[in-house]
Formats: sequence, structure tokens, C-alpha cells
Amino acid sequence: MILNAVWLFFFFAAFLACVVQWLGFGDAAIFSRVLQEAFAMAKTAFEISLGLTGVLCFWLGIMRVGEKAGAVAMLARAVDPLFRRLFPGIPAGHPAAGAMLLNIGANMLGLDNAATPMGLKAMQAMQDLNPDKDTASDAQILFLVLNASGLTLIPVSIMTYRAQLGAANPADVFLPILLATFFSTLAGLLAVACFQKIRLHHPVVLAWLLGLCAAASGTLWYFARLTAAEMSAASAFVSGLVLFGIIVAFLALAVWRRVAAFEAFVEGAKEGFNTAILVLPYLVAMLVGIAVFRASGGMDFLLKGVSAGLAWLGAPTDVVPALPTALMKPLSGSGSRGMMIDAMTTYGADSFVGRLACLFQGAADTTFYIVAVYFGSVAVRNTRYTIPCCLIADAAGAMAAIGIAYLFFPV
Repeated sequence: MILNAVWLFFFFAAFLACVVQWLGFGDAAIFSRVLQEAFAMAKTAFEISLGLTGVLCFWLGIMRVGEKAGAVAMLARAVDPLFRRLFPGIPAGHPAAGAMLLNIGANMLGLDNAATPMGLKAMQAMQDLNPDKDTASDAQILFLVLNASGLTLIPVSIMTYRAQLGAANPADVFLPILLATFFSTLAGLLAVACFQKIRLHHPVVLAWLLGLCAAASGTLWYFARLTAAEMSAASAFVSGLVLFGIIVAFLALAVWRRVAAFEAFVEGAKEGFNTAILVLPYLVAMLVGIAVFRASGGMDFLLKGVSAGLAWLGAPTDVVPALPTALMKPLSGSGSRGMMIDAMTTYGADSFVGRLACLFQGAADTTFYIVAVYFGSVAVRNTRYTIPCCLIADAAGAMAAIGIAYLFFPV
């Protein structure tokens, strides 16, 4: 199992890094610091799971209302022509399709609190169709890779941090991030398509992909004309309107079809609580592994090796100070965010390093966190080729970010 190998690598590599710190640099306290970080991260994982509980209860309650009112089935029928070809294992009109659509839409709008519960609902719906409950299905793998590729139309949080750190134009990374995350998502889709023999050249798939590209281009054209303040306000308005509109539409449909909305909501909310409990052990395991690797200095050793390799190859080393953000992003969202802020603080928000760190932050998502939470919610242990495909998407996004940064922000 790849996930098992990755998790063990974090601990073994962390122990070797601790030994090097102790014998090579005389840091005898490194072992206790790593343990303290492990205990602190275990507590953080519990707090994350606890924080998810209320959000999960709310959104899975709303999803259950939509399910019983028929709204999720309507959404599923709308995307059925595309999903039937990308996810051939999901029957036409299945609730999983509607939940996936809501999850992907929420991710594109940057609504993480809404995207995660909808994504977990989709994973549970797909698990009902999965003949081998311990092993990830093809549909679950493709869905998770698309999530981990981090496709986001409007990176509001990154622009907010840039504004707080004194960037002259906080929105100047908007188009570069959109391009970088597009390459990440495309690479992830192509990687999974190779494993699953998906026919991306089918006319229906091509039509949908071109339509989505046109919609993304139109959104990009509109927002690119706005100032940073206008963009932030418009983004908040559109996101809030769409999300609250979905909630009200679900409730209105329930009233029209005489569905007991309150009882349906409570039923779904109970499922949200159980899901949060299920996720906890998987989340603790993965976040603690990441924490010991980072606290041991393993990440620092890795960066120094990359820097030396680039110098030996004669490649530019301008990107090295921003690399911690790229390397941390698959492991920890908060960790990569901290490194992005550190890069902008140290080198300047409008420096090449500061802008590249922002592109790295927006080009992909937290792969191992997503794998732990989504597969943990359905107790899948054999993730098959999920992590390699996710890492291919991450690598493509990082490489695209470097090329795009040199194009948009030449040194």
C-alpha cells in the first residue's frame, strides 16, 4: 500500500534526520522537540476533526434534504452525459454525481467549508457502489485526484495575504494561479485517464471540457478587469449568493414536494457526526507523520539537496527560497500557507520569490490531508494509484507555476 509506505517514510526519515542533527550538530534536544510536535499535532488533528463536526452536520443535513426532495438527482441528471464517460462505474442519476458536482463547484469558488462535506457525501455514495470496500474504486480515485489538483477560479485568501503584506497589486497573481492550477488539474485527469483507459477524446467529453474552459475564461475576463478590492467584494458576493441560493432552493423544493425538511436535515446531520468520528484516526495518523518529518529537519535537508542539485545542473536557483511552499503544500495546508507568508515577509510580497510562493500555494491542494480525510471517511485502506496521480498533478502544477512566474514576473 502506497499510503502505508508514505506514512512509514515520514517516521523513518524523521528519525534519521534526528540522528544527523544529534551526531552532526550536537542537538540532543531534537528528539524531545519532535515528540512534542507529534503530540501537539495529534491535538490539532482532534481539533480539526471537532471543528469539522458542526460543518459536516450542517451540510450533510442540507444534502439529505436535497436528496429526499430530488434536487441531488436533478443535478446528477444534468451532468450525467459527462460523468457517465468519466465515471462509468456510477449509474445514471445516482446521488454521487450531484454531490460531486456541488463539491467541485464549491472548490472552484474557494468554499472549503462547503466543499469538504459535499466531497465526503460523494465518497460515501460511491462507496455504496464499491464492490471491494477496503479498496478504492476507479470513480473514487478520479474524484479524489480532481480534488487534490486544487482547481480554484478565485484565490481570495492568497490575494488577501498579499494585500496585508503590502503588495502593490495583490491581484497580480490571479491569472498566473488560474493557469497553474489548470495545468495541475489537466495533468491529474490525464494521469488517471491513462490508468483507467478513459476516452477523453469522446465528443461529449471534449464538448464539456471546452465549455468549462470557456466559462473559466469568461470568469477570468470579468474578474481581471476589477481592482483587488472589487474582486474580493464580487467574489464574496457571488460565493455567498450561489451557496445560500442552493440551500434555499433545496428547502423550497422540499416544501413543493411535501418532504419533511426538518426531519431529513436531522437525519443527515446524524450522519455528519458519525463521519467526523470516522475521520479522526486517519487524520491523526497522517498529520502526526507530516509533523515529525517537518520538525526533525527532514524537510530542510530535502531543500538543501534540491538546491545543490539545481546548482550542479546549472539551473537557476531563484526558485529555491520559494520551494518550501511547494514541498509543504501536499503535506499541510496551514504549513504551506505559513511558508508562503514567510517567503513574502522575508523577500517582499512583490518579489519573484514572494509571487512564486503564492503560485505554489494556489497551484494544488493538500494531497495527503485529502487522502486521509476522504478515504478515511469510508474506511478505504488500499488507495491503489491515487497518491502517484495526485503527486503527478502536484508536480505539474509546481513546474507550471515556475514557468508562468518567469513569464509574468521576470527576474
